[in-house]
Amino acid sequence: MKKVSIIDVAKLAGVSVSTVSLVLRQKGKISAQTIEKVKEAITELGYVHNVAAANLRANTSNLIGLIVRDFTDTFNLKVITSIVQTLEQQGYMVFLAHPQDDEERLVQCLLSFSRQGVAGVIYLTANATRLTLPEPVRLSSLPLVTVSQAMIEGQYDLVMRDNRQAAAQATRYLIERGHRNIAYVGGEASCQIRAQRLAGYRMALQHYGLPYKEEFTPPCQEETNAARLATRRLLESNNKITALLCHSSHAIIGCLNGIHQVGRTVGKDVFLTQQVSLLGFEDMLQINLSSPSFTYVSSASDETGRQAAALILRKIQQSDLPPQRIVVSGELVLRESA
Repeated sequence: MKKVSIIDVAKLAGVSVSTVSLVLRQKGKISAQTIEKVKEAITELGYVHNVAAANLRANTSNLIGLIVRDFTDTFNLKVITSIVQTLEQQGYMVFLAHPQDDEERLVQCLLSFSRQGVAGVIYLTANATRLTLPEPVRLSSLPLVTVSQAMIEGQYDLVMRDNRQAAAQATRYLIERGHRNIAYVGGEASCQIRAQRLAGYRMALQHYGLPYKEEFTPPCQEETNAARLATRRLLESNNKITALLCHSSHAIIGCLNGIHQVGRTVGKDVFLTQQVSLLGFEDMLQINLSSPSFTYVSSASDETGRQAAALILRKIQQSDLPPQRIVVSGELVLRESA
């Protein structure tokens, strides 16, 4: 059976080959009537457009490389979904790579992307202790956008969460509800996300004339039991604390257990001394299935993904575009815990 070509489509539709090509690529000013005729001819003949071959001829690509360091991170998973959906809506396909912390594998990923002819790369870093990008990423010649949960040093195209704003917003909310002794639990001492949130927390306290107390911000390992022990010690030595900012999902669960172990409960009422308000920084479905449901500042993961996808497309279309830094802010979602 003879393979249907673009010439056959043009003949049946009664238009030129270049017109069919423009319709397939969604380029140029073509009338709706002509587009419909071409589409009808494509359907009748069963023509299949070879996108890869067309890209090769035009020296363009509809492929985007996506490098993900950590698949266990809830924020990253939501960002990945948003990136893929946004790029697919624009006619792009995504190649996924997972080099973990192996720099040699990262080099191979970037080399493979180059050989596949990707138009650009999005790099999702989840290393909250590192202030710089890995050398292979810094030296890559491909158009590249980094998505990070913390600040990255250098002039790079970056989309990141506004951790300082999130913590300041959460702290202001608690203060305005009447809390005067607010603690922050969780995050390792080297964690940049923690450092940025503590800056926002401290800024809000200062704005309201409240003192910053080092003992109210205990760091701990990123695990439930460590957060439980930290919470228990904190509340046993500071019984005036009425609210806790929880660094992560592990911290929320640990704080819950620690609060119950010292004979207190979770709740909004600052005037009931046994209650402790809890406020997190993620929308974690598995936790919000429990009671009470948790108040949190959203991670804005969907918007982060959309911004990253839009930025890589701008970089592809404008190679001389100067580096851009996009900071995405979350929203306070009020539930039952604060």
